[in-house]
Amino acid sequence: MRIGVPAYRFDYYTNLRTIVNKLPDVAYVPVRDLYGFLRGAALRVNRVVGKPLIPTFNLNNQFEDFDLNKVDLLHFSNGISYGKIPWISSFETILPRFENLVTRHQGSQAQPLVLDNLSKRGLEALCGSACKQIIAWSRCAANIQKNLLNNLPPIYTQPILEKMVVLAPPQEVIRALPQERQYSTANPIRFLMVGAAFFRKGGRETFEVFEKLAAEGLPIHLILVSSLRLEPYAAQETEADVAWAKGIIASQPAWLEYYEDLPNAQVLALADSADVGLLPTWADTYGLSVIEMQAGACPVITTDIRAIPEMNDPRVGWMINVPKNALGEALYTTPEERENLHAAILGGLEQTIREIVANPAVIAIKGEAAAEKIKLEHSPENYAEALRQIYQKALSAR
Repeated sequence: MRIGVPAYRFDYYTNLRTIVNKLPDVAYVPVRDLYGFLRGAALRVNRVVGKPLIPTFNLNNQFEDFDLNKVDLLHFSNGISYGKIPWISSFETILPRFENLVTRHQGSQAQPLVLDNLSKRGLEALCGSACKQIIAWSRCAANIQKNLLNNLPPIYTQPILEKMVVLAPPQEVIRALPQERQYSTANPIRFLMVGAAFFRKGGRETFEVFEKLAAEGLPIHLILVSSLRLEPYAAQETEADVAWAKGIIASQPAWLEYYEDLPNAQVLALADSADVGLLPTWADTYGLSVIEMQAGACPVITTDIRAIPEMNDPRVGWMINVPKNALGEALYTTPEERENLHAAILGGLEQTIREIVANPAVIAIKGEAAAEKIKLEHSPENYAEALRQIYQKALSAR
């Protein structure tokens, strides 16, 4: 069986985590198409002019190879195909993943649905006979997809709903039992935070809380892996915010251990050595770092947005309750909402860390439960078997 994956995204992290080589007896083949070519050309122009002159978001999520690739099936991550080769797509939020649709669920109320020609073409591709299955990473993503479909003409609703299944990403258990330690100022509790989008993932709140609690003498240490990427989304940080974070890092506080970037294997090793993971995020579609840290029996402090409650709960970690809408998206679209969200994360994170320091024995209890949850709900073997059945069903229906 030959499964095609877009060449320019073949080794993207989400593809490696959920698609490529998940079945050892399947040949995963890089395939090229028109939109991949256009995206590459747009990126080259943008680099020359020094700014994002040509948008690439929608190009990322479309595929048209005029049926020239010799594969049995195409498997996309968040993408759709316009050709006749059978295809499936795994998705984190919504399909088709176009700019006017992917942000519709943000805010306290869903935004009015506007179907332009691109959206209609994408929905028609999802309804078409070549589309065999769409795989939601989470029940949350499935609900967002259903919310979209419920606001569409019936011609789209049922054909797409019938193709949707939920399949959580796989994760191998790294450590079934945590290393129980005695904590002190000389041997502090090690917290790990990973993510390029530092501010969106709760970086500002994390720095503020650690500065405050470390000054009080609490035995805490933060390991941070982040490029401090600037992005105009959710937290809406500025260059001044990035400079503030870099200033703290440059001062080399005793409570901080910083890495700009690390290979995934080294990140997993850090997760194995950490005591508590951190993802007090403003906005995440899923939060793969949560299950990666849990796989090392490292319980995680998270917000309770989007799909995160499907993998984290008070039995296996700690949850910070934040303002959010009915679909689980945190509220951050207005200045007032952003201020309220910042305050909720700041207060929740401080309270949680104080509770952990006061009763550190809970780390091992939650860590063991987290690793067991990974074993039961993210088994790579079960994931591979489910994927095999999806592939076989798709090809048998040709």
